[in-house]
Amino acid sequence: MKRPNYSRAWPESWKLSHHYDQMELYGASPRSGYAHGYRVRAKHTLDCFERFVPLGSRVLDVAAGQGNFTLNLAERGYDVTWNDLRSDLAEYVEAKRERGSVHYLPGNVLELSRDRPFDAVLLGEVIEHVAHPDRFLESVATLVRPGGTIVLSTPNGAYVRNKLPRFSDCPDPSIFESVQFKPDGDGHIFLLYADELRTFARNAGLELRELKFYGNPLTNGYLKLGRVLPLLPEWWVEGVERVTQRLPAVLSRKVNAALVAVLRRVA
Repeated sequence: MKRPNYSRAWPESWKLSHHYDQMELYGASPRSGYAHGYRVRAKHTLDCFERFVPLGSRVLDVAAGQGNFTLNLAERGYDVTWNDLRSDLAEYVEAKRERGSVHYLPGNVLELSRDRPFDAVLLGEVIEHVAHPDRFLESVATLVRPGGTIVLSTPNGAYVRNKLPRFSDCPDPSIFESVQFKPDGDGHIFLLYADELRTFARNAGLELRELKFYGNPLTNGYLKLGRVLPLLPEWWVEGVERVTQRLPAVLSRKVNAALVAVLRRVA
């Protein structure tokens, strides 16, 4: 992946994307909670692709932003289509592309053509931004061929410090429609619980093949642990992450702030 030369003449969306790239790709504040949390999410997400999606598969990366997962998957041998509401970011992503097959399909994912379904779809930190996550997953499922895969990562609603509402408890989710689809990680509406995700998947004709919780407070720099994180050896932090992932399910979903799920379209 290339590193573009920063320019003051860039549009603001490029500058903001470059700001995140500094932390996610280029080592700015590498011991921060944000950088640690991103690396853990990337590790689990890409691992799911390697285990469940054959190389060469056609992949749609939804709300892909600055395209780091798009480019990473392309470099690994997938045929990836980048999608985002912000069409101007396509040129920024292309400026970083070094190798691999990447196509660009900006626009609202709910309005994309279903004429040629993909082998796999990546929903990376997307579903928590929509007012109707159940309908959203049903729509995305139609973008995947039967037998195809959806890899979904999202903050974990059951995390002990979560203060956002549970979707199942909201009598009228439509009140959030005016604030959905905010870019750059802003505007979380609901954080999903494992039981809700299973229900959404079943209603969308999807089979839940794997569900993993990850990202403890130390890894993410939560509970003011971000001040401690830079002082600890990397191997020790990674060891704590592995331990918290292996906790019994009832504890793991309380301790870990995020989840990744692998869904297979069966209908």
